Parts: sequence; C-alpha cells; structure tokens
Amino acid sequence: MAFDIDMIRARYEKLGTLVKKAREVVGRPLTLTEKILYSHLWEGTPSSNFERGKSYVDFAPDRVAMQDATAQMALLQFMSAGRSKVAVPSTVHCDHLITAKTGSSEDLATASTENKEVYDFLSSVSNKYGIGFWKPGAGIIHQVVLENYAFPGGMMIGTDSHTVNAGGLGMVAIGVGGADACDVMAGLPWELKWPKLIGVKLTGKLNGWTSAKDVILKVAGILTVKGGTGAIVEYFGEGSSSLSCTGKGTIANMGAEIGATTSTFAYDESMERYLRSTSRGDIADLANGVKEHLTADPEVYANPDKFFDQVIEINLSELEPHLNGPFTPDLATPISKMKEEAKKNGWPTKVEVGLIGSCTNSSYEDIARAASLANQAAEKSLKPKAEFTITPGSELVRFTIERDGYIKVFEKIGAKVFANACGPCIGMWSRVGADKKEKNTIVHSFNRNFQSRNDGNPNTFAFVGSPELVTALAIAGDLTFDPNNDTLTNEKGEKVKLDPPNGDELPKKGFDVKDAGYQAPAADGSNVQVVVDPKSNRLQLLAPFTKWEGTDLKGLNLLIKVKGKCTTDHISMAGPWLKFRGHLDNISNNLLIGATNMYNEKINSVKNQLDGSYDEVPKVQRQYKAKGIGSIVVGDENYGEGSSREHAAMEPRFLGVRAVLVKSFARIHETNLKKQGMLALTFADKADYDKIQEDDKIDIIGLTDFKEGTPLTLALHHKDGSKDEFKVNHTYNAQQIEWFKAGSALNLIGSKK
Repeated sequence: MAFDIDMIRARYEKLGTLVKKAREVVGRPLTLTEKILYSHLWEGTPSSNFERGKSYVDFAPDRVAMQDATAQMALLQFMSAGRSKVAVPSTVHCDHLITAKTGSSEDLATASTENKEVYDFLSSVSNKYGIGFWKPGAGIIHQVVLENYAFPGGMMIGTDSHTVNAGGLGMVAIGVGGADACDVMAGLPWELKWPKLIGVKLTGKLNGWTSAKDVILKVAGILTVKGGTGAIVEYFGEGSSSLSCTGKGTIANMGAEIGATTSTFAYDESMERYLRSTSRGDIADLANGVKEHLTADPEVYANPDKFFDQVIEINLSELEPHLNGPFTPDLATPISKMKEEAKKNGWPTKVEVGLIGSCTNSSYEDIARAASLANQAAEKSLKPKAEFTITPGSELVRFTIERDGYIKVFEKIGAKVFANACGPCIGMWSRVGADKKEKNTIVHSFNRNFQSRNDGNPNTFAFVGSPELVTALAIAGDLTFDPNNDTLTNEKGEKVKLDPPNGDELPKKGFDVKDAGYQAPAADGSNVQVVVDPKSNRLQLLAPFTKWEGTDLKGLNLLIKVKGKCTTDHISMAGPWLKFRGHLDNISNNLLIGATNMYNEKINSVKNQLDGSYDEVPKVQRQYKAKGIGSIVVGDENYGEGSSREHAAMEPRFLGVRAVLVKSFARIHETNLKKQGMLALTFADKADYDKIQEDDKIDIIGLTDFKEGTPLTLALHHKDGSKDEFKVNHTYNAQQIEWFKAGSALNLIGSKK
C-alpha cells in the first residue's frame, strides 16, 4: 500500500466539488494547473478569481520533502517553531553529501563516516517530529519521491529546485527555501504569487535517437533560463500521452532550468502503469475514479490559445537529439549542428568523461536504453574513448538493474557505477586532475552545467544531453559525433554504426529491492533527544536575526557589483562547501566567492572601502560587519537562478548585507531573501545599474513608509561629492513587509507563539 493513502483518498473525495466551485468562480473551463491550485487553497472552498502574475495566494500543500543539505537549515528553523510534530507528511532524503570518487560501496562508506554527525542529527530530528527518513544510499530525493510519494493532482513543496520532478506524475510540485518548508511543517499557509500559464502542445511520437530529455532541451532553447519565471508549464497533446511517466518526470525536472515555478502533465495510462509498477495500485484505482479532474477541461486543450498566456508546439516526430551548453542549460544545439557550432565557438571537441544518471535521468527506462548501447559497443568491439560513469537514482532502480544484468553490461565497457546520490551533478565529484584547471569537455545527462558546477574547474565545458546520446558520445569520445549519420572505427579497424537505443519503459519482472533505505519515525517522539554540540563545525543552532531598526538605511557600502550571470552556485557554492550547510557561520565563508566583480572583472575580489585594498568577498563583508557598517549587493538579470538553497540568502543576511538590488530575480531566491528579512529590490530603470560606482555610499529611502506597490528611493553618494538618486521597485506585500520589520519570517512566527 502507498504512503499516506488516507490523505490521498481524502484529497480525491473533495476534488470534484472544489473543481466545480472553482469553475463557477472563474467562469470558464479550467486548465489542469488551475484545478490543482484551486483545490489546494488555504481557505478551502474557492471564492476568488485570482489574477495571474499579481495575486498573492495562500495554499495548503499535501506534503514537504527535504534533501539533507537543505534539510539541516530547514529543521534547525523548524525546531524553533514550538511544535511537537509536523503538520503535514514530510520526509528527509540523504543524497547530497556523498562524494563520487571510487565507486558505490567505498564512497557510501566514506560519506557515512565523514557525515555521521549530520546524519545522526537529521535522523534524530526526523524521529522526534514525525518525519520519514531516507538513509544515505537510498537514493536521490526526486527519484525517491516519484517512486513513493508523488500522486496525480497533489501539491507538494520541497527544499530543492528540482522538486518539480514530481510533475511527471501529475503533481504541482514546487521548489522552495527551508523557511517556506518550515512554515508548512508548522501548520501555516504557504504563499505563492498566482502563476502565469505556459502551454506546451506535443504532437507526434519520439523515434530513433530522440528521447524525452530532448523535449525539455528544446523548450529551454526556446524560453531561455528565465522564460518560465513566474509561470507553470502544462504539457498536453497526443505526444504527451505517448511519453513514459519517468520521461515526463525528466521534462518536469528540467523545468527548473527555464525558471518555471513547476511543470505538470495530465493523468494518463503511463502514470497508471508507473503507479502499479511501484506498488501503488491503490492510488491508481483512486485516481481512475476522479480522472476527469486530473486533466484540463476538454475546451482548454482544444483551444489552448484562449487559456494559456503562451503556447509552444513541438512535433516529437521531427525533434532531433540536442546538446545544451556549455555553461548554461539553455544554449540548445541539435546534434546535427554541433560540428559547426563547436568550430565556430572554439569548444573542445574531445569528450573526456560521459556521465549518466542523476535525478533527471536515472529511471529504469533511461538505464535500459543506455545499456542497449553499451551492449552494442561490447558486441561491435568498440571501446569507449572517454571515461563513463553511471549514477543510479535510487536503490530500487539500482537493485533492479543489477538483477536484470545492466550493471554487468556497463562494466563490460569499463564503466564505473557511483552511489545512489547526486554526486557529480552538484559538484560532489572528486575528479582526478580537476585542480589543474585545464580546458576540457564533458557530457552528462544532468540538468545544470554552470561554470565550475560539476568538478570545480571553471574551464570544464559541460554539455547536457540524454543518457542515450551521452553514452554514444562517451563511446565516440567526440562532441561532434552524430549517431544518426556517423560511423565509428572499432578495435578491428572496421567501420561500424550504432543502432538506435531501445529499452523497456518498466521492468518486465517488476521492481525489486532488499532494503529501500527507509526509516519510519517514532510514533511518539517526545522522549527523543536532539543534540547539537556547541563546538561542532558542521552544525550550529540558529540565533534570531535582528529586527529592522525602524529607520531608512543610510551610508551602506557597496559590497560587490556583479557582472553577468550570478546563480546560487556563484552566491553559495556547493561541492566541498556542502559539509557546512548546517553551520551558518562557517558556510558564510563562501559568500559570493564565485561572482565576477564588474569593476576588475575578477572572481572573489572586491574593494574594501575601509582601506582601499582588494580582498575576498566574505573577508571584506566580515570587516564591515565588525564595524557595524551595512552593505548592498548589486546584480544583473535573473539573479539567483538555479538551486533553491536558502543559504544564498541567509549568508548575506548573517554577514550584514542589508539589500540586494538587481535587474531581475529568479523566483525562489527573491522569496528566500524576503523570508530572511532582506530587502530584495529591482531597478525601476535597468540603465541605473551603470550609475553605481565602486566607492559609493548608498542610502535606501522610504522604508519608514514601506508599502505594497510603492517604490523606494536609492541615493548614491559618489566619492567626488556628486549624487545620483533613482527609484527602485519591490514586490513585497503586507505580510512580507512584516517579515522585513520583524527581521525574518521566522522571527514573526516566534513573536506569535
């Protein structure tokens, strides 16, 4: 039987009534997205027609999921909420802290020793507060959620941007910061601006070398990394129905790379097959009973232009394999064009490593199709010219593919199987030679390929493709190899061609596992002790941030004016820094160390206005904090794109940064800044970015009359005695302004105990 089946049954029992009422309130047919949103309102029965992109709305999510890196801070905050148990079903998944180096068993053993303190903390907190705990090695959060918790028509939030993966099973699943998760676990409403809607109509059917991954790579090329910001993407059409459930999950997963709030699909037979295959036939039976409410009304898909803010159409029959990159997941290149693009841009064409797996592409189908190519390589005497690694998404998948012989197939061609964890996808990869910073190319089936993300080397050109294409390119060792048309020379000197991949959508003998890695919480956790050593360098209990002083902010220093792309990886790097995710003081030493300073075009080098010297960003900011001087960070477009990590907001807050002023924000990061009591501001006129000078003293004026919809004023006092003044915008509503005044959302919760 499925987890939380009573909750799901109760959700479905009222779904029809809520959808009917929502349709009456809105006065027109509804999209699937709207049905899910309106049936999860905090107020219960729908009574308002919300305005897309403008109305702030309170929701009641069905569940919360947390990965171990972000769960530490989320649970440290929750411990301050005064509850004895979480208000909604919640889980913790230990997947981020395992470094890929030698192989699965060795790497897992090392992680279990190195991270024992953190794992013990997460286990005990979960046990005490009624939270399901998935042990190290159980799998990547998003794959485990898809296999165990996702259900059509549900709503969940998770402390990872790729929570959206569950959209492949018909959920509205949204990545958030830990403070949002804390609110929901504490029984409070969760706030979201009512999203715009993007419809993607899929026609035709995938064939040959093309896979579900190529759909989202194509969409990313169309919409770019910020084209989905503030919107939910809803896929539909005959092409959608032809995709497997896990293929849908891959597409939904990488919706995070276009900035989308989430992506979703209507319930169909592929979802039913997946539910039954993962021992959740009871959910499938319930979903079949409310199937009409788990898809859009017929008029919507018949005339999508009337119901979506934007409609994109993709013919799967004509789609070809893509590679996206380097350094950004939206630079989309069809494989047939890669040779000319690589030559034009000077990309290194020798592939050093091919990596498949991760939360994006680690399903049974993904592995089976890649294994069919590995088997061909062995049979056709082709030895891979690049290193080749596999990262299974869960122990359920790993155990099943081992049973079905796929791991042995990969081993035939010298592949290395890493632990069921995030590994190289998030920089947890001990790659030999990465420290030399040599220019090189890798290909992977992960979701992100920002500079330095995978191996810490800023000169690694990372390209994103399907597991099938990555496998083919690892065999060829050549970025420009087009498996549709090109041949390879085998060890016998013969010209051979790879046949298109094939593989079962689901295991014929069903899934199997000896120990999935789940630990149920204590029925009564009142006697469970949670201990944090005051001397620990991994964990640190939180102290409340100071509340707003009640005045305008005067005489702020400019900490850094960031040039170009600044993701959460640039603001708060992952990789080796993950070990400090539960210790705010220690992890604050990575604040903005990946960002490029506009004035000297150097990374992690800013002017210290106290003495005129240049030093590392966190060192300079710590000196400002010691002197009681506030500061401001200035950024470019889509600032804070990427991971949901709230550390990118907590670190500047902890070190005394008062405001972040940018041309535009990524959704999650803007919310995280607000939650931590920061000022998240945007230029009313983006040209004003150029007015800010390195030695400026900066005032933020209008805070004593801080109101929703009213801009603030920024005053720049230049070194030469001149002054500039201009308006800056914000999106704070009345409640969020109270977060700012209280010093953080958590402070406000604490004040109401």
